[in-house]
Amino acid sequence: MKKFRGIEKDLCVLLNSKNYQCILALVFAIEEINKNSHLLSNVTLGFDLYNILYDQQETLKNSLSWLTGLDKTIPNYTCKRESKSVAVLTGTKWETSAHIGTLLELYRFPQFTFGPFYPTLSNNVQLPSVYQMAPKDTYLAHAMVTLMLHFSWNWVGLIISEDDKGIQFRSDLRGEMERSSICIAFVNMIPVSASKYLMRTSFYYNNIMISTANIIVIWGDTDSVLGMSFKRWEYFTTHKIWVTTSQWDVTTSKRYFVLDSFHGALIFSHHHNEILGFKDFIWRANPSKYPEDFYLARMWWMYFNCSVTNSNCETLKNCSSYGSLEWLTWYQFDMAMSDGSYNIYSVVYAVAHALHEMLLQQVNTEPVRNRKGLIFSPQQLHPFLKNIQFNNPSGKLVNVSQEGKLDAEYDIFNFWNFPEGLGLKVKVGQFSKHFSNHQQLSLSEHMIEWATGIRQTPRSVCSASCGPGFRKALQEGKAACCHNCIPCAENEIANETDINIYGVKCPDHQYASNDQTVCLQKAITFLGYEDILGKTLTFTALYFSALTAVVLGIFVKHRVTAVVKANNRALSYTLLISLTCCFLCSLLFIGRPNRATCILQQTTFGVVFTVAVSSVLAKTITMILAFKITAPGRKMRQFLISGVPNFIIPICTLIELTVCIVWLGTSPPFVDTDAHSEHGHIIIVCNKGSLTAFYCVLGYLGSLALLSFTVAFLARNLPDTFNEAKFLTFSMLVFCSVWVTFLPVYHSTKGKVMVAMEVFSILASGAGLLGCIFVPKCYIILIRPEKNCLKAVRDE
Repeated sequence: MKKFRGIEKDLCVLLNSKNYQCILALVFAIEEINKNSHLLSNVTLGFDLYNILYDQQETLKNSLSWLTGLDKTIPNYTCKRESKSVAVLTGTKWETSAHIGTLLELYRFPQFTFGPFYPTLSNNVQLPSVYQMAPKDTYLAHAMVTLMLHFSWNWVGLIISEDDKGIQFRSDLRGEMERSSICIAFVNMIPVSASKYLMRTSFYYNNIMISTANIIVIWGDTDSVLGMSFKRWEYFTTHKIWVTTSQWDVTTSKRYFVLDSFHGALIFSHHHNEILGFKDFIWRANPSKYPEDFYLARMWWMYFNCSVTNSNCETLKNCSSYGSLEWLTWYQFDMAMSDGSYNIYSVVYAVAHALHEMLLQQVNTEPVRNRKGLIFSPQQLHPFLKNIQFNNPSGKLVNVSQEGKLDAEYDIFNFWNFPEGLGLKVKVGQFSKHFSNHQQLSLSEHMIEWATGIRQTPRSVCSASCGPGFRKALQEGKAACCHNCIPCAENEIANETDINIYGVKCPDHQYASNDQTVCLQKAITFLGYEDILGKTLTFTALYFSALTAVVLGIFVKHRVTAVVKANNRALSYTLLISLTCCFLCSLLFIGRPNRATCILQQTTFGVVFTVAVSSVLAKTITMILAFKITAPGRKMRQFLISGVPNFIIPICTLIELTVCIVWLGTSPPFVDTDAHSEHGHIIIVCNKGSLTAFYCVLGYLGSLALLSFTVAFLARNLPDTFNEAKFLTFSMLVFCSVWVTFLPVYHSTKGKVMVAMEVFSILASGAGLLGCIFVPKCYIILIRPEKNCLKAVRDE
């Protein structure tokens, strides 16, 4: 039983071919069930078809007409002696379904919607009898963002219908994009009111054309104001890639139009298996087979040259079974099953299964019958509909309850319309939430046709990618995806493009290459004998130690001469030997450090320099005693004769040894590494352990040097030809100057230079003592020997 009621029968009126495919899906499903001997074997399904305009009053009028059976609508009254309708299918707009649902809820009549899922219709309090066959788009935003990440698109525009569902979709998509560091270039929220839209038409269009975003997500219904706005944009070649859903389907328009702007679009559609036999059913459908189908007759009149019998355009003539919907082009009729058609197919099977279960349950009871068969109330189907679950003929699980629906799979289609009029929707990929993150999206990129004028995979970024060696610097006041590219910070690398705001810092044992793309292993280094600096310092230390040994030899050879004997020969020998050790101890600072050399460096340096400086102090005190305390019988003279000044050296040295022993016992020096002083190198150095102890050693030496300088300065004018007070004063001045200069320079250097600075200070201070004290004496001994005797002095 097929009835087409409430339909405009004027063949000259155009129709929406996409909606007509839904009618064919309804007829196909009913015929398929009626032929199925295992499902409702004793029941034949039929349908009444009503064409509802997008008007609330017209919707209620047609609904009441169907309920009462009268053309003149009278609420709460019906001429139908019996009702054979068990369910109502409504769509495609949710407003129509909501208006009808409010009325049908009075009778608890099962109502199914085959349009997109809408939250308002899922209100179980206001519309408990409404069942939405379309699943929720829970994972749609995630699927779109996964596609963006696949192509590295991080600068995307949004065009969304400003209704409740559109606002929710914008919120979901924005959240997914933010979690994936994808930025929104612009958002066009298209109002549902045409008057409000027309006030800002140019603003919406300019957002699209001016934006640098090449990817635009468009979400809404082609029957909405958004659809009207797109018809304005489609005449301009925007070179943009549109990402949308199957409900935004402009590919089944009733005319040719310049669709270059939509060529290359990517369309997300709920995945469903192919319905076997549906295309064959469409191919065989014609007005001869379905004479009551005015829509089908209209298609034949429009595309197969049928004529009409009279002026009111209601009856066809000269029409045969020749022709097929399959012969029509895509813009006239799309053979591919739409989401709405698939939902209708599932609805019919869901009602049939629920009715089958209800009838089986009534087998053991005597149903109320009349002459024409079973009579029951449609509201009795609700318990069965809520629990029904089955596989339709395509193998897809059907669950009427919204809680049991899975919307985790989407097919991705690419729209081809070049050359113009081709109009193919080609499946190029699939998204499935059931797989792991890296396997959720599968794409056949070689099959994708991009927008007109784009020959390769398009880029959609706010700023160009930062190459290796560069990092991002955010642009103030702009989105996070907009940045400048600046070189990585010191010792940081970026070995990939589009590295984050901070580069990857190299570990301490590695350093960044010159192009800052890779971390290289640092070379181990130290102040070695192979370095030019090490060789120079080694040669200098050996030279001065040899020179000191020569001077000592000269003094030993001429030990009986006046110059040698005049200033305490034993103290001179001690000073020369300690200076030799000072020069040689500098070699402990050169070469690869180890535990032994680290301990000996500072302690040997401290002890031998203490001996040297205390020797100078002893010589100075001896000189003062010799020239100032010369009166016979004075007690101070006994100190000079008994050699008391000679005890100064062991006492001072013992104090220095005590400090060194405490140092070694508490925090001794150890081998350490310096990875920061010299680029690309790890320097092996001796860590002093306790800086306090180190400065105590230096402070003690400084105190002795200052005391020696003071005493020598006071004795500088003592009369005598061989008085060396002036030389001792100048030598201590040089010594103090070297070590006072050493302290700030030592703190301002690092690594090998710091070690070299300490060695240089040892050599310079030792050379100052050697040169200032002993060079004048060697001059007299070797060059002017005639002055090296008391007689020569008296003769002058």
